[in-house]
Amino acid sequence: MNTFSIAIHGGAGTLVKGMMTPELESEYRLALKAALNAGYGILESGGTAVNAVEKAVMTLENSHLFNAGKGSVFTAEETHEMDACIMDGKTLNAGAVSLITGIKNPIRLAKDVMEKSDHVFLAGEGAMRFAKELDYKLENPTYFYDEFRHKQWLEIKDTDSFQLDHAKKKDSKFGTVGAVACDQDGNIAAATSTGGMTNKKWGRVGDSPMVGAGNYANNKTCAISCTGSGEFFIRGVVAYDVACLMEHKSMSLQDASSEVIHKRILELGGDGGLIAVDAKGNIAMPFNTEGMYRGQKSSAGIEEISIYK
Repeated sequence: MNTFSIAIHGGAGTLVKGMMTPELESEYRLALKAALNAGYGILESGGTAVNAVEKAVMTLENSHLFNAGKGSVFTAEETHEMDACIMDGKTLNAGAVSLITGIKNPIRLAKDVMEKSDHVFLAGEGAMRFAKELDYKLENPTYFYDEFRHKQWLEIKDTDSFQLDHAKKKDSKFGTVGAVACDQDGNIAAATSTGGMTNKKWGRVGDSPMVGAGNYANNKTCAISCTGSGEFFIRGVVAYDVACLMEHKSMSLQDASSEVIHKRILELGGDGGLIAVDAKGNIAMPFNTEGMYRGQKSSAGIEEISIYK
């Protein structure tokens, strides 16, 4: 049997240790562990990589701690606009949604785009109509209200600044959640979900829902979920860049992801990290920031939850 494994992330950035209380750190670790175990449980019982990454990401979306789903940040209009993408490495099928509101689990809607429509990417009002046709329940805005997020927004509203995430000014974190997995059949998948940036305007979309930029999966190479400065990750086509280095330069998963995060994205001026898995169940989790909320678990006995370097 193939080594099966899963990796998750809850965002990367300048996670200043001094600003993290022991209670909050323990809350983050428990939330990461719950998501990791939810996804791993599916793999362990013979389930698919696609279902495992969906389950792990939904668990993170349901936590107020991460900038996705329930914990999504406020836009300039004091609303929430969420993005998500899922991709199946076996078939190269993918589904993505962008600029959606009121949906509890954007990753579920992205998976429905992949499985129940002829399209890959739906945005805004159209994506909402699609959700309505599938009888999605729309949550009240109070479901997404988080006092900390609202305070963050109040500090910069009516200004031209925006924040890439969910902490105080000195502690900027790129709020995105993601999962990558390799199942018992050696199939891989990736899923990514985000609430975007605080005080964002004009329907800004980052790398998270874009196939090849923030999310990608191909059994021949790897499955990737990114977190970072979205504009730079789009320009660097980061997720696909890792796959390209593996396919055309025969680099290992570890070397290719390290090359992209520690060299190529920095040359563009971007920062952040990614999680990656290949069809043998190997995992890589490089980041060039002070920290990245992350975890991995495999049938080879590896289990880890980490925040800092």
